[in-house]
Amino acid sequence: MTDYPIADYDDAYANGAYIEGASDYPPRWAARAQAFREALSKAGRVRLDLEYGTAQSNRLDLFMPEGEPRGLAVFVHGGYWKAFDKSFWSHLAAGPLAHGFAVAMPGYTLCPENRIAGIGREVAAAVSLAAGEVAGPIRLTGHSAGGQLVTRLVSGAPLLSDEVLGRVAGVTSISGVHDLRPVQRTEMNEILNIDAAEAQAESPVLLAPLAPVAVNAWVGADERPEFVRQNRALYEVWRGFATPMRLHEEPGKHHFNVIDGLADADHPLCRAFLGL
Repeated sequence: MTDYPIADYDDAYANGAYIEGASDYPPRWAARAQAFREALSKAGRVRLDLEYGTAQSNRLDLFMPEGEPRGLAVFVHGGYWKAFDKSFWSHLAAGPLAHGFAVAMPGYTLCPENRIAGIGREVAAAVSLAAGEVAGPIRLTGHSAGGQLVTRLVSGAPLLSDEVLGRVAGVTSISGVHDLRPVQRTEMNEILNIDAAEAQAESPVLLAPLAPVAVNAWVGADERPEFVRQNRALYEVWRGFATPMRLHEEPGKHHFNVIDGLADADHPLCRAFLGL
């Protein structure tokens, strides 16, 4: 447990240290993702590495359902803005694809080569490109740092055009870090370089939603207490606006397996994400 007030911020935001077999997860994700990409490539249902910008990581993968897409689902990966890339998560597209949604998974330039604000602008450019490729409503989801990025897309200083923002039908933040100020107190900030101005401008809990888009605040009930608190913080602050908010703390899930439900078309997480 995390005691409050927090005495050790590094421990409060440490996930792997509290998950059994934590080191096994990344290679497992990568293997499942690669097999999924290969299967959809053989079926002619994926476009890999579409360029949305000039930086090396400004690429997205676009997975297509069978038949005409009923809309666009976007997954933005986590890793504390400093780790992983889009290649680890392809298999999570399975659930939305089964429901007829196209799925975009963008990469982005990691810290310290980028700042969190810059990552937000890159993700907005990726969503905008994907929106030009797929018609219909747009649903955004992201995990951990990705949860901050997708909620930032619909709050604060606008990152999306009015046209694209107007198509956003829902946002699901999974274990999102919605307040950057505590992260400033961790050793990670030597890489992230969050300062007071950036924390204010990029923390969704300190910003007003731009539109009354339905938002799911989703977290694993067995996650570190700070992630449960951060999830509740978004719910409590944003439900004071016109934003329809739903809070879900999924029993038995921790930070590394809470995303699994996206790959299952019948899982409550996948269905909530897609508004079903």
